[in-house]
Amino acid sequence: MAQEFTDASFKTDVLESDKLTVIDLWAEWCGPCRMMTPVIEELSKEYAGKAVVGKLNVDDNPEVPSNHNVRGIPTFLFFKNGELVDKVVGAQTKKFLQDKIEAHI
Repeated sequence: MAQEFTDASFKTDVLESDKLTVIDLWAEWCGPCRMMTPVIEELSKEYAGKAVVGKLNVDDNPEVPSNHNVRGIPTFLFFKNGELVDKVVGAQTKKFLQDKIEAHI
């Protein structure tokens, strides 16, 4: 199951992680976000041990999206060694996200 990130856990789970961390910023009311849920679940299983793939609900956790200038969802943030290394806005194919992950592992 994809990891659930929160504003409270962000520093520990993302910024202090030594693995590539991919965060899907989403909301319950967002159709394209719900469409990405199965893709995120699959990627979290496929990359277990190599990368951390999870979700952050922007309605419940406004601090992270605000701090990273997120203006639309879904947005995917890629962090490595505490640094933002990539940002993708909008629904994407699984292959596109796999290629992004592979580029940063």
